[in-house]
Amino acid sequence: MDTVEKIVEDFASDIAMSPFSSGTRLRDMIRAIRACKTAAEERAVVRRECAAIRTAISENEPELRHRNMAKLMFIHMLGYPTHFAQMECLKLIAAAGYPEKRVGYLGLMLLLDERQEVLMLVTNSLKQDLNHPNQFIVGLALCALGNICSAEMARDLSPEVERLMRSREVNTKKKAALCSIRIVRKVPDLAENFMALAASLLKEKHHGVLISAIQLCTELCKASKDALEYLRKNCIEGLVRILRDVSNSSYAPEYDVSGIADPFLHIRVLKLMRILGQGDADCSEYMNDILAQVATKTESNKNAGNAILYECVQTIMGIEATSGLRVLAINILGRFLSNRDNNIRYVALNMLMRAIAVDVLAVQRHRTTILECVKDADASIRKRALELVFLLVNDTNVEPLTKELIDYLSIADPDFKGDLTAKICSIVEKFSQEKLWYLDQMIKVLSLAGNHVKDDVCHALIVVLSNASELQGYSVRSLYKALQAYGKQGSLVRVAVWCIGEYGEMLVNNVGMLDGEEPVTVTESGAVDAVEIALNCHSADATTGAMCLVALLKLSSRFPSTSERVKQIVARNKENVVLELQQRSIEFSSIIQRHQSIRSSLLERMPVLDEASYLVKRATATQATISADKLAPTVAPGGLKLPNGVAKPTSAPLADLLDLSSDGAPASTTTSTTTSNGFLQDLLGIGGVSTATTGVPSIASTDILMDLLSIGSSPSQNGTPGQESKPVHAVPEAIDLLGSLSSTTSVSAETKPTHLVSQDMDLLDGLSSSTSVSGLEKTVHPSITAFQSATLKITFDFKRQPGNPRETTIHATFTNLTSSTYTDFIFQAAVPKFIQLKLDPASGNTVPANGNGSVTQGLNVTNNQQGQKPLAMRIRMSYKVNGEDRLEQGQVSNFPSGL
Repeated sequence: MDTVEKIVEDFASDIAMSPFSSGTRLRDMIRAIRACKTAAEERAVVRRECAAIRTAISENEPELRHRNMAKLMFIHMLGYPTHFAQMECLKLIAAAGYPEKRVGYLGLMLLLDERQEVLMLVTNSLKQDLNHPNQFIVGLALCALGNICSAEMARDLSPEVERLMRSREVNTKKKAALCSIRIVRKVPDLAENFMALAASLLKEKHHGVLISAIQLCTELCKASKDALEYLRKNCIEGLVRILRDVSNSSYAPEYDVSGIADPFLHIRVLKLMRILGQGDADCSEYMNDILAQVATKTESNKNAGNAILYECVQTIMGIEATSGLRVLAINILGRFLSNRDNNIRYVALNMLMRAIAVDVLAVQRHRTTILECVKDADASIRKRALELVFLLVNDTNVEPLTKELIDYLSIADPDFKGDLTAKICSIVEKFSQEKLWYLDQMIKVLSLAGNHVKDDVCHALIVVLSNASELQGYSVRSLYKALQAYGKQGSLVRVAVWCIGEYGEMLVNNVGMLDGEEPVTVTESGAVDAVEIALNCHSADATTGAMCLVALLKLSSRFPSTSERVKQIVARNKENVVLELQQRSIEFSSIIQRHQSIRSSLLERMPVLDEASYLVKRATATQATISADKLAPTVAPGGLKLPNGVAKPTSAPLADLLDLSSDGAPASTTTSTTTSNGFLQDLLGIGGVSTATTGVPSIASTDILMDLLSIGSSPSQNGTPGQESKPVHAVPEAIDLLGSLSSTTSVSAETKPTHLVSQDMDLLDGLSSSTSVSGLEKTVHPSITAFQSATLKITFDFKRQPGNPRETTIHATFTNLTSSTYTDFIFQAAVPKFIQLKLDPASGNTVPANGNGSVTQGLNVTNNQQGQKPLAMRIRMSYKVNGEDRLEQGQVSNFPSGL
């Protein structure tokens, strides 16, 4: 055997002796290419060979033409360009001999496609070869035409193909039928020319001709409704006969596959029968008997038999079959679920998901087997079975199915727990008929897979708990016991800590005991212990830590004897690296130490949450998320569209576009002023403080910290306009942020220098001992018509937030004044820089016509210069009317005074 080096050397010597010779054999070229160690060497060999072939083409060497074409086809398969030899294909096709034509047609199908203009030159050669007396040359032409036929060639050569379908030669008829499929796809108008011919071919005995004819019939049904009706009338009987004959036929070696007679013909016939029987009761009735015969007689212990059975089930489900036949089909799928082959089980689960819409009761009979598939080792089968179980759940079987799924949850793979938990929560929320059962199941899920439960599920559980007053004692005791056993499950900890904080006295006093419930002995100190352990174990989670601190603060009010201990636990977090926990610790310590008079009012039990409005809001948010996912791929760069309620920070270009300015000063008057306390700015990551040079002096570092912690506005904003602000020198330690509740604190016209050294800023001292937080009420302003045109009306309702006169809640109502429905409705708003705006999700994105309903949306507005400058807003509404985009915009300037 020659070595690789010798082969390369021999090939190089051949090239050296005759550098422009194309006499190299195909096998020698393949060996040389395979011997190349790098891509550069391969390109060099191919380049030299292509140069030699070009020389041979230019010298018109007919004796080497077929060899060169064979080498070009190999080069083409390697990915190198070979367009320079397209005309050589036509020359080989025009040759008289069969070997040359064979290579020429092969090159034509490989090197050219229907988009090449040079292909039009071969039409005449194809027509001549279709009329050639040699059946093998006719077969070459039909094969080429069936692969690269264009619409123009189809119209020109379809008469020859029709004639050849009547030929006596079996191979010619088979290839003509396959070629006609391409013609019908390219020119559907020619389908009527092949209907009768296709029906006549179904009477043939040769299986190859039958398969080709059935494929042609299938294509005709897709191309023309007239062909579909014609074949329904003339082919059903023939198809039933073919299927019966092939099912009952004796052993034939040429068609046998694992003991099954021609499964390919079986499947083709069943697919065509499904197309013909869909929506036609008469055809379906004629097929019922033979389908039942195939379903019962076909062996299921072989893969070929399973393929036939699966196709038979699809046909039964696709036609107007009888109920008994459908039950038989679903039972076949049930047997598939017990098969060892994962592929068979997967396709059975897929088919059962579609069968639920046809006969859910028949699928329910296999519920136990489907549940076993949920526990399968194959991940794809587990997920598909879980989706099928979710579809099978109804009011009668929800409890046993949920129990099975929760029992499996404890041993499920971690990768699968997320999907399984989401489905169980959806089932419990959707089908729960009693709140007690709902709470029990959710607590079990939180205990077994709390780290996989989503936040919105926990929020929904808390809403249900706040509304179920008779079950609050039972719930807090159950959650306390679950917390002791499964303290590492994050979602369980958050829900349990919230309940202990709200209903701690029910836990200690065993309030609201249910029949058969065992009492739990928990002391006041034990309740605090549970929350403290949760705080220590989940200190890295800011949300859980914050909820634990709130629960401890509430327990200090419900259990006065634990106040000192709670104060010590809370104080440990004053230096927490998480700013949220640090801030809460400082605030809560101040409440416990200094504000005993208002603590009980401040820490009252939360009011009952509105369950109906929460469900609506949750559904709206989900719909907005889905809409955003659908819109995202279609948005062009620079044309971002946000769904209602998704707030986007207003950029400077948008403010300029909407003619909104905070103070009327040009953008060039804005300078960057850095305070002297640069270390504090670097530490907090604030950077330079940008202020407008419209008579407003720079603000010192204390104001930076106050603004960061949302204590209030700077003295320059609260003071009288025109007065000069003095510098503020501060070394703040603990700052009480709840001091913004003060209602008696006044600001003098002139701000004096303030020195805060080693003392706490406590603005809550302005509240008298008799002040009650719950006594603060919202201020309501009259409604206004913010915008009205001939097509759209917008009204604003206002509510002032208690304790914060700067913040206003606006309820916007959008009404359609035309007779056409508005779709894809999006509301956008922009405000000056001294105003902060937050948009809530809208109630929908479709505005009904003629005022028959409306869309609502909430806006939260904070005027940082309230009392000095009024509210101002520019609004823009975009929507579609009958698929056409519309845009309206305007300015709202008639806000009530005082906002």
